[in-house]
Amino acid sequence: MHHRLPKPENITVFLADDSPILRTRLRELIADVANVEVVGEADNAQDAERFIREIRPDVVIVDIRMPGGDGIGLMERIRRQNVQSLGIILTNYPFSQMRKKSFAAGADFFFDKSTEFDRVAKTLNLLVKVRGEKFPCVLDDLFWEVA
Repeated sequence: MHHRLPKPENITVFLADDSPILRTRLRELIADVANVEVVGEADNAQDAERFIREIRPDVVIVDIRMPGGDGIGLMERIRRQNVQSLGIILTNYPFSQMRKKSFAAGADFFFDKSTEFDRVAKTLNLLVKVRGEKFPCVLDDLFWEVA
């Protein structure tokens, strides 16, 4: 499944992580990226699913381990509900089996919180450059530029 790229307006981002400290760090990181705005956040999987379904943000940034469910299950559920947000898994569990499960669930990117945190901003900056593109292959190019 190819996920839609953001429309020409600001790129909207939803944060789903149980750590208020990490959500604050992400908001600060995203605030430095032009034309990107955080439109919501949740500290558990159930609230995240409800808000993502309602808001339909361009990008969702999801932790794997959260109260009320895990980020991989959340990604699967929003994909089944035809939410086409670009999905970024940001985790402290960067194991290959988690990476495989995340991509199988519909994630577009998978980053380790401790060593790849800055790739979130790099990915968002690249999305700003290509927003409005009609060709899904742009995601493949994005992946390789961020990697």
